[in-house]
Amino acid sequence: MNLTRSLPSLLSLVAVATVFCTPVVKADQPKMHEALADLEAARTKLEHAEHDKGGHRERALEAVNNAIAQIKEGMHYDRRH
Repeated sequence: MNLTRSLPSLLSLVAVATVFCTPVVKADQPKMHEALADLEAARTKLEHAEHDKGGHRERALEAVNNAIAQIKEGMHYDRRH
């Protein structure tokens, strides 16, 4: 076997195998991180809003906190599955 003739073919085979065997790395849920940041900003605004809203500000704050928890649980779930 002539190594000079075989080397380009061998290198091509290694390159193709590398492409197909390399694990796919995806960004760590960028849209979920964006949504989380938006909700955390909303929470801060709600926390600093005037309190006289007939209980609606408190319920909105509770809903935002629940949404934040759901996003975090969803991200954790996605990383494990």
